[in-house]
Amino acid sequence: MGYDLLVNLLWRHTLKSLTHLLIVLIIAVATVSAASAQTEGSAPSTPALAGMTIAGIVECGEGYTSHELYDMKVTLIGVIRGEEAWKRLKAASETNKPSAPGTEYVLAHIKFEYYARGTPGLCVHQLVPEQFTAYSSNGEDYAAASVVAPEPEMRKGLKSGDSFEGWVVFAVAKEDKGPLMAYSADAGGAVQHGGSKWFLLR
Repeated sequence: MGYDLLVNLLWRHTLKSLTHLLIVLIIAVATVSAASAQTEGSAPSTPALAGMTIAGIVECGEGYTSHELYDMKVTLIGVIRGEEAWKRLKAASETNKPSAPGTEYVLAHIKFEYYARGTPGLCVHQLVPEQFTAYSSNGEDYAAASVVAPEPEMRKGLKSGDSFEGWVVFAVAKEDKGPLMAYSADAGGAVQHGGSKWFLLR
């Protein structure tokens, strides 16, 4: 009887430990899943889709002056590619030329929002097309497209509380079905926290 009791106690203890371990594993998986969902758009491996908004923080200031923190929001409203993109570029300017052989144009319609986190909140953020770069699905950056973009181009000095919608033009390989777009405020003279913001260009 003493042996049977000991075996029973050991079995109950083992079962209790396994149950506790299972609960810990379930919580860990749920935590990892939630963290992954929160980082969408923060890396090329997890790009945001068209229609999604990514939030970030930029520092605005010049030289040795105190840099202020500003909240920003970037939304890829939509993507136009191929023949329709070329039609719009021809309408935008007669000087625009067809894309190079093996490539096609991609138009990205983007919304940018900019808000001061505190006072005085007077720093103007220079939004320019050069802050947006296209990358291949293999991670290689595409050269900037030397064309006149449809109006309005993604170029404007933004004050706190401003939002702006505009177009950016890229040229990508025709066979590339999953090109990416990255936004980095650094090209406009600001300092961006948390690295570039990534979108899937389709």
